[in-house]
Amino acid sequence: MKALLDTNIIIHREASKVINQDVGVLYRWLERAKYTKCIHSLTVAEIEKYQNKQTVDAFHVKLGNYEQIEIPSPLQPEVNAVSDKIDINQNDKNDTLLLNEVFVGRVDILVTEDKKIHKKAAGLGIEDKVFTIDSFLEKTFAEHPELVNYKILNVQKLKFGKINLDDAFFESLKEDYTNFGKWFIRKYDDDAYITVNSNNGLLLSFLYLKVEEKDENYTDIVPAFAPPKTVENWNF
Repeated sequence: MKALLDTNIIIHREASKVINQDVGVLYRWLERAKYTKCIHSLTVAEIEKYQNKQTVDAFHVKLGNYEQIEIPSPLQPEVNAVSDKIDINQNDKNDTLLLNEVFVGRVDILVTEDKKIHKKAAGLGIEDKVFTIDSFLEKTFAEHPELVNYKILNVQKLKFGKINLDDAFFESLKEDYTNFGKWFIRKYDDDAYITVNSNNGLLLSFLYLKVEEKDENYTDIVPAFAPPKTVENWNF
């Protein structure tokens, strides 16, 4: 299995200063799940634009740990059509060329935090092959539970009011749900379960157990189902 990593993830991983702790977790799980880490020639070209020669030389040494896609695949008409609708600048078009490698099946998955790439993947019907760091980890945990050492997880039960709403973990939820902050505050007296990064104290996962009421309205759900006890599980 081959995993293509976008330019920003490579830069975060190989920079001399740690910028994003999640990237280190991603790399560990790529190795555990036996993915070959791939880099595109466009990423190499982007890094070579750095003015600091020492930085470029250092990156070149580290990039030897990746399988490189030296010759880009021909841009497919379907991918080009999506690009024409969404891409604005050259960086966008370069990202499309990375996505094109997934579309033609040259790599199995693409890992990127770029929202525009995910939008284009959905337009091409390959969103199941394009992951954020968190969605890749969720997928890997589900497919390889034997690789997870649950003993290292320190699960804490806390009131909502004692959990930091400004933690970066909640950023995507705030973006997707405009009333998330108000909902969170209304739950201040309710219990939630969390795990945190032992190095920096930031949230790794968040679980809220919600018991549905008997009169919950399910008429807008297809297919319809009887009111059960359900779990809201946000583990990004």
